[in-house]
Amino acid sequence: MAADGNITKDIIYDAVAPDDFESMLELDRYGNRSTAFDKIISATHDHFWDPLDKKYIDFDEPFDMENEMLLPEEMIISLSTDYVSNHLSDWKTRVRFVNQSTLRTFSSILHGEQGALNLSASLCHVLKDQGAQEYAANQTREEARHVTAFAKYIKARWGRPVECGPTLKTLLVDIIGSPEVYKKIIGMQMLVEGLAMGAFATVFAKTNDPLAKKLMQLVMTDEAFHHKFGKIWADRTIPHLTEQEHETIELWAAHCFQTLLFNLVAPTQQRDLYEEFGLDPDRVIAEMAANMTDEIRRENMKEQSNIFRVLVKTLLNAGIITDRTKAFYGTYVDIEELRGEGDRMVGDDIAEEGIKYLQEINFSDKSRPILIAAE
Repeated sequence: MAADGNITKDIIYDAVAPDDFESMLELDRYGNRSTAFDKIISATHDHFWDPLDKKYIDFDEPFDMENEMLLPEEMIISLSTDYVSNHLSDWKTRVRFVNQSTLRTFSSILHGEQGALNLSASLCHVLKDQGAQEYAANQTREEARHVTAFAKYIKARWGRPVECGPTLKTLLVDIIGSPEVYKKIIGMQMLVEGLAMGAFATVFAKTNDPLAKKLMQLVMTDEAFHHKFGKIWADRTIPHLTEQEHETIELWAAHCFQTLLFNLVAPTQQRDLYEEFGLDPDRVIAEMAANMTDEIRRENMKEQSNIFRVLVKTLLNAGIITDRTKAFYGTYVDIEELRGEGDRMVGDDIAEEGIKYLQEINFSDKSRPILIAAE
């Protein structure tokens, strides 16, 4: 392991301290640029979109928040308890509960996108390779438009977001502030992006709001490429790790997974929601805990877009999971089944259709002359 703890195995991921700008001025650095990220960087033009331009997405599209559920109620886990379901017997109250619960989902996504923006920007300060640095700058730009887009959607449907949950906040603060590049890449490009792709695919498939559906697809056209950055890191790093280094990475990833699995969507994170609807939070938490067994978690993870299934598949495809932790993940998901699915990720098809949509918009006016930058 390198003295700085970065576990760097390929020069394209070589990093310096965030305040070591002098290293960026080294003359030989300007003559060396990896081509590993060129295809991802060039593809940026194919999936460009602007959340402020209505030809891409119109946040003024209406939705009847009083009478329609943004998501089907079977997605709201607390409604599976007799206590909550019986308490919310009035239809409009039930709709409002589902939509307020959905606000928590979208707020978590917004906070995650803000984390991805800051994380990408932090990589610009430490990655020495020009290609890696340019990719990180591109991702920073794309994450910035995601923050704008989700903020505009939340404003259109609810007015303002709710606070970031403590589990997600702790993880984001940890990986953004971490001096180890491997934690930034695994933490954001694999763990958080893996969760996000599962969440986006689920909402895309199940939302009753056409605007939310369009937003998810547009964001996924970007996220599919962000995921590739982590895959390149894994391909160039994991096979060259020492046993000690692999164990360090693998156990850290497993710890993060376990924390997210048991706390990210835990009922304890939504006490304010239950209180808002006159529910006893402790009773809701107790009934949900009784219902949510490991067997139920395993059953839920059979769904392709389940966020934790996507996360495990991301780690497995990256080569991070070995016999050391396979049994832990195997408690919740069939590892061999995941292995047999190959590299194709949930959301790839949705993203590809979205890119075709964007290409039609971005390249429809072929008669327009191409201007040089100075014009």
